Amino acid sequence: MVKTEEPFELNEISADPGTPIDRNLALELVRVTEGAAMSAARFMGRDDKIAADRAAVESMRRSLSHVDMAGVVKIGEGEKDKAPMLYIGEQIGNGNPPLVDVAVDPIDGTRLVARGLPGGIATVALSERDTLLKTHCAYMEKLVVGPRARGVIDLRVSHTENLHRIAAAEERPVKDLTVVVLDRPRHEELLREIRATGARVKLITDGDVAAGIMAALPERTGLDVLLGIGGATEAVLTACAVRCIQGDMQCRLWPRDDEERDLIHKEGFSEEQIFQAEDLCGGENIFFAATGITDGEMLGGVRFAGETVETHSVVMRSYTGTLRWIDAFHNLTQLRLRNELSLRLDS
Repeated sequence: MVKTEEPFELNEISADPGTPIDRNLALELVRVTEGAAMSAARFMGRDDKIAADRAAVESMRRSLSHVDMAGVVKIGEGEKDKAPMLYIGEQIGNGNPPLVDVAVDPIDGTRLVARGLPGGIATVALSERDTLLKTHCAYMEKLVVGPRARGVIDLRVSHTENLHRIAAAEERPVKDLTVVVLDRPRHEELLREIRATGARVKLITDGDVAAGIMAALPERTGLDVLLGIGGATEAVLTACAVRCIQGDMQCRLWPRDDEERDLIHKEGFSEEQIFQAEDLCGGENIFFAATGITDGEMLGGVRFAGETVETHSVVMRSYTGTLRWIDAFHNLTQLRLRNELSLRLDS
């Protein structure tokens, strides 16, 4: 069962708490994201972000409680007093090793789901304990590329220089690159610079975790680079996936005011500091899972057909470098029977 106040007491029959992660937890995590996606998808286009997010969170929290792990939420819905479910510091799992950090975004692109727009996904990632970055700064400047451009990017040089470096690594002209950017007023100057290079631009309204993953998978998605300022928690989730894909990523904290600037200084960080993907997610055995909620370029959305539900997911593991694309068909009658049995056993 989930414990939220007292530290986990590891089961006596379990191995030493330092036991390495020796099974593919990503295959367990995909069941978590599938459930969250199916729950959220019922609210697609109903213009109720809160209800959609609540449904995804409740499903994800319930599913995570049955996973064999002693997990602590490092990236979640917020601090305990502001987020009653999946809050930062909450302990999840059944208490068995391994000890892990967990990052969750029950809906990446809540507004997309609420408005019935493409690209909403449910995501969860985990890594060894104390390996995920925690900061109170809300935003980060991000640069994400795929494996072929690994090692050539540098946020300390201009965006123009980075795009030329990426194009050279990809053995293509800059005009063939497609750069994905969040459509925000803060990116006006960035967009002018990108367009001046001749590169193509894809603007998105929300969902920069999915966009970062797509930029790290250019052969599959047609996107080559993610640039711009987005959520810091989303950056950590993206870093988990980028490390599994063996792409590359650099970030820099972007404090909005003096209060956030003071906060990051107290955390021991600075605005000039460059974070690599390994700084955001430092584990050696990282797992990532995502399931589409609404139809997108990377993942198809949830489709309901009577007692059958179709989902589309991706699962990753850094240790083996394996990516799995999973199309699943769920029998709702069987799922209800299992849930009823599980509730009776827990009561």
